[in-house]
Amino acid sequence: MIPYRDENETQRTPYVTILIILVNVLTWIFVQGAGQPLRVAESVCNLGLIPGELTESVPPGTPFDMGDNLVCVTDPGRGLSHLITSMFLHGSWMHLIGNMWFLWLFGNNVEDAMGRMRFLVFYLMGGLAAAITQIVIDPASNIPMVGASGAISGVMGAYLVLYPRVRVFALLPLGFFITSIAVPAWLMLVYWMLLQFLGGLASFGKSGGGVAFWAHVGGFVAGVFLVKLFARSDYVQAHSIGQWQPRRIGWNR
Repeated sequence: MIPYRDENETQRTPYVTILIILVNVLTWIFVQGAGQPLRVAESVCNLGLIPGELTESVPPGTPFDMGDNLVCVTDPGRGLSHLITSMFLHGSWMHLIGNMWFLWLFGNNVEDAMGRMRFLVFYLMGGLAAAITQIVIDPASNIPMVGASGAISGVMGAYLVLYPRVRVFALLPLGFFITSIAVPAWLMLVYWMLLQFLGGLASFGKSGGGVAFWAHVGGFVAGVFLVKLFARSDYVQAHSIGQWQPRRIGWNR
């Protein structure tokens, strides 16, 4: 299922969500060269999060091949700052577009329930929780982690708590055909979370790059719990007035 819209109108303009998307796009263009292989490899090496650097499980100066004739060397002294910088890097156009689409789809309503500054702090904390989860699972890894998906997973966890019954419209490929379906948000998000969990189980013991499934799981779980600390009850109540409610089928009595 590929979600493309929801029935959940916002009460306020989601400036922070727009700002985060803008920062990610500008980083992709000006820091990562809009996908130029060498620029992407350099940015991932210099600004990506390498678990083994942070835990000092990998000896300083350990080289590893980044491709495109670039060899990255580990440096334990730079690990902490990369917890933040790695959230704004991506590996490809599709990686960027997919993440920003999910952030816009779910982030605007979560920001609406928290307010702008609270949402910004919540977003960064979700990203940190995601990174820490991946580090705990594989502390000696020398594979750089990049992407906003961990923080966005936290946003999706918050959406599940705040708006479980809101309808989400998604594209469903059926062989050579694509149809559109509408499902409650809880079904969409629980289904997505299950895929991440199963992907994480399948990734145990495997080396090499790929999807950081456990970062997604950690961010999502953090979002589920942190939302209660960041959501404003008055904003949630005002927002709920415009929420979709289940349609009644049958005769009025």
